[in-house]
This record gives sequence, C-alpha cells and structure tokens, in this order.
Amino acid sequence: MTTDGRAVPVLNKGQLRLLMFGLMTGMLLAALDQTIVGTALPTIVGELGGINHYSWVVTAYLLASTASTPLYGKMADLYGRRPVFLFSIGTFLLGSLLAGLSQDMTQLIVTRGVQGLGAGGLITLAFTIISDVVSPRERGRYQGIFGAVFGISSVAGPLAGGYFAETNWRWIFYINVPLAILAIVVCSRVLRLVPFTRRKHAIDWLGAMLLVAGVSCLLLALSWGGGTYPWGSGVIVGLIVAGAVLALLFVLQERRTAEPILPLRLFRSATFALANGAGFVLGLVMFGSIIFIPLYLQIVKGASPTRSGLLMLPMMAGIIVTSVFTGRAMSRLGRYKWFPVTGSALLLVGMLLFTRLRVDSSLWVAFGFMVVIGVGLGLSMQSLILAVQNAVTLRDLGAGTSSATFFRSLGGSFGVAILGAVLSSRLTAEMADRLPAALAQLTPEQRAAAGSSGGAGVSINDPATILALPAPVRAAVQTAFVESLHLVFLTAGLIAIVALLVTLALPNEKLRGAGPQGATGGTDGLGGEAPAPGGKPLDRESKPDAAAEMEAKSQTML
Repeated sequence: MTTDGRAVPVLNKGQLRLLMFGLMTGMLLAALDQTIVGTALPTIVGELGGINHYSWVVTAYLLASTASTPLYGKMADLYGRRPVFLFSIGTFLLGSLLAGLSQDMTQLIVTRGVQGLGAGGLITLAFTIISDVVSPRERGRYQGIFGAVFGISSVAGPLAGGYFAETNWRWIFYINVPLAILAIVVCSRVLRLVPFTRRKHAIDWLGAMLLVAGVSCLLLALSWGGGTYPWGSGVIVGLIVAGAVLALLFVLQERRTAEPILPLRLFRSATFALANGAGFVLGLVMFGSIIFIPLYLQIVKGASPTRSGLLMLPMMAGIIVTSVFTGRAMSRLGRYKWFPVTGSALLLVGMLLFTRLRVDSSLWVAFGFMVVIGVGLGLSMQSLILAVQNAVTLRDLGAGTSSATFFRSLGGSFGVAILGAVLSSRLTAEMADRLPAALAQLTPEQRAAAGSSGGAGVSINDPATILALPAPVRAAVQTAFVESLHLVFLTAGLIAIVALLVTLALPNEKLRGAGPQGATGGTDGLGGEAPAPGGKPLDRESKPDAAAEMEAKSQTML
C-alpha cells in the first residue's frame, strides 16, 4: 500500500496488456466456436453421415457450456483463477483436437460436449480475472474490448467455416489448437502474478449435480420441442417437469449448504437480481432473433453462407465500436445504468424496424436496421455484467460473474426455442396459403421438378434448394418466409419492452474506484474504495465484515 492508503495494483500496464491478450485469445476460442461450426455442418454430416443426429452437434456443445458456467465461477472462487482457467482452456483444446479426429457422428457429438465443457469457463473466467486486477470504474473500458471480440467472431466464424468447409472441415477444430496453446502460455505466466489465498471450503457437489441435471433437462426440452418431438408430447412435458423439480431442489440445496454454487443471498441485492434478469431477457431477444438475419440474406438475397457473414458486418461494426465506446464512457462517468437502458430501447426499435423488411427491400435498408441492433447490443452486453460485478464482493466475484453469463446463455436458449416455434408455426400457415397458387402457375413438368426439389416440404435450412425452385414457387416461399419473420421480430420487440422496463428499474449506483482524475478516494485492486489522502477510514458495519474485506483485498495486493 502507498502512504496515502491506496492499494497498489497487482499488474503494471505492460503485464495487464499481456493478460488482456491471453484472455481475449481464450474468449475468441469460445466465441468463434459458436459461429464457425454451423456453416460447415452440412459438409460434416455429408462426410460422417448420421443426419438424424444433426442437431446434437450443436446441442451437446450448448448443454455442456451452459450447465458448467456457474460451476467454473464457484471453483475459481475456491481454488483460484489460474488453475481453473488453465483447466478450461486445456479441456477446450482436448475437445477441439478430438473433434477434428472424429470418424463418425457419435464421436463428434461426444467431443463437442468436451469442447463445451471447456468453453463454459473461457468467457466467464475472462470477465472474472480482469475484475481481479481492475477497479469497477476502470473495468468498463477493458470489458468493452471483450465485447468487440464477440463482434469479430460473429463475422470471422461464418467466413472461416465456409472456407474450411470447401477445403478441409477438420481444420475448423484444429485451428483452435495453436490459439489455445498461445492462451495457455500467456495466461499461465501472467496469472502467477495474481496472488490467491486458499480458504477452507466444502464443495457443494449435490448442488452442482442438481444444477447440471436441471439445466440439461430444460435445454433438451427446448432443443427437441417442435422438431424431434411435438411440444405436447410426453418426452417434452416430462423434461420440463423434471427440469422444474430439479431447479426447485437446487434452490433448496443452495439455501442449506455452506458453500453454494450460486449464493442465493446475492439476489437480495436489487442490482444483482435486476441485472441478471435483464441479461436473461436480452439474451432471449438477441440470440432468438439475430440468428434469422443470415437466413434472410441467404434465402431472399441469394447470399452464400460465407457472403452472408460478410453482409452482417454493419451489425458487428455497431457492436464493436459501441462496446469500446461504452466501456470508456462508463469509466469516465462512473455510472452504468443508462447504457443498458438506451441499449434496450435501441434493440426494441431495431426489432420493430425489421418488421418492415420486404423481399424487395434494398440491402442498404437491412444494413441500417442491423446497425441499430448492433449499437443496442454494444450498449447493453458489457454494462450489465459490470453492474453485477459492482454489486458483489471479491469473495463472490466468480460466482457473480458466472451468473451473468449463465442467465444470458439460458435466455438465448429460451429465445431460440420460443422464436423458432413462432417462425415455424407462422411459416407453415403462410406456405399453405401461398404455395397452391404458385404451383398452379407451373406446367406439369415444372410441377414435377418442383416436387422433386422439395416443393411444399422445402426447409428454410436449405437455402440452395429454395433458390433452385421455379420462379413462382421461389417467390412464394420467400414471401412466406419474410412475412413469418415479421411476427418473429414483433414478438422479440414485445419481449424487449420487458428488458427496457427491467433496466429502468436498475439502481443508478456509482462504480467503485477512482475517477479519471483520481477524484475519489482511490481504489484497491478490485475496486474497493480507499480513504482519500488525509481522510478518515471508511466505516465498517462490523469487525467480521472488516476482517473478510481485508482477507479479500490481500488476494489482489502485492
């Protein structure tokens, strides 16, 4: 500590930049893997076979990554960031290597689950680690850069996936190996400089199992519902009931255990509860609607999967630029509330704008709508995580950060299922209304050709087949798809209203730490306020609280 009572940061600027590089590389692995595989899946299935298990390549990854996220946060609080983060990268590396070596769909699905298990810690631990060495007030600018990583991966993923699908799809997974090794080397070296004091603990294995089982049941129900099984089938209903029961048992277990995976006492904080709630709703809107924009570009505008990734650049530019700006602005202003509020409002506007999209709309019109959504996401994503981190102590920082990532991912899973069901039901009705008249315009030979190409049973997941249909049928399918998208985006817009109301209810709290000119009392390595020079020490509610805080601070001080 310095003579004025301020805590010395753990890392200097050079070390912090090196740490950021390692963490961003790790995050890029997880973010890229969410987008790079989808483009190449038809090629992979064509070589390995097993079309009936097509969806499991994505579902296995989603299950493992979402269910394991809260566990990583708690383990990092108990055992330290370095070993848990290195385990996460190592697991992801192993899964990537084995996925590239897969000889059939079963092997690929299992290894994708291993990948997901590692990915569950890459993103949440990156946010947690940077929070160990940077105060909440200064943290925004660094987390804004993390947000830019997601924007880059959203463009680079489809491009790389399309390229490797045309050359050698196995390199979709092999490319992760050198990146993972680089992240391990950098983070292993720098994280040694961040001390960690182990404390006595008892791991809540029962709570962990209940959480994983409950989330898995719900995600399986959302993945299978309306596709593999009808929503009202015994399998889907049984999974939902089992998920609800397991979730209730998890809550009861967390209330009684000494070291809960997700401390329920954190939800007593209005900021923590509202920020996680807003993250869940925004995840639902974001993931549940944006995945249909590339389909519009492919089905209606005739773009290839690779080119559709390039055409998403306006949205990604909005995310990247706004994420960096938002981080710097939060650090300067020392407040965060109005960033997610503005972002939620822009998301609402963006969703409503997309309801005006037509088959003959110019690409420039779509680009403008994408920018609005991108800016809204850039304003919202990192600011809500920062709000959660600002509301918890160092002791719960890992669990708190992982909760923000978990609820956003869970919201995305619900969004994909809910809005996918909306699209499917509306598309079925639109196709039934439009296809008979379109088919009637064809000659018998054309009608037979359309039937062999898919006809009324054409899938929107196969844009190439749609584009090969005779002009009247193709126009009918494209119009039906666009009209169905209108209901999807309208539904997403109505849900975005909930996000706007929740963010408006967020307390407008001040970020802990010194301002740009060091006007406040200073900051420790995590962001706890230090007395201003010549001032009195901050009041403490009790000696146990003061002792706990001293122990926490000692973990982030030289």
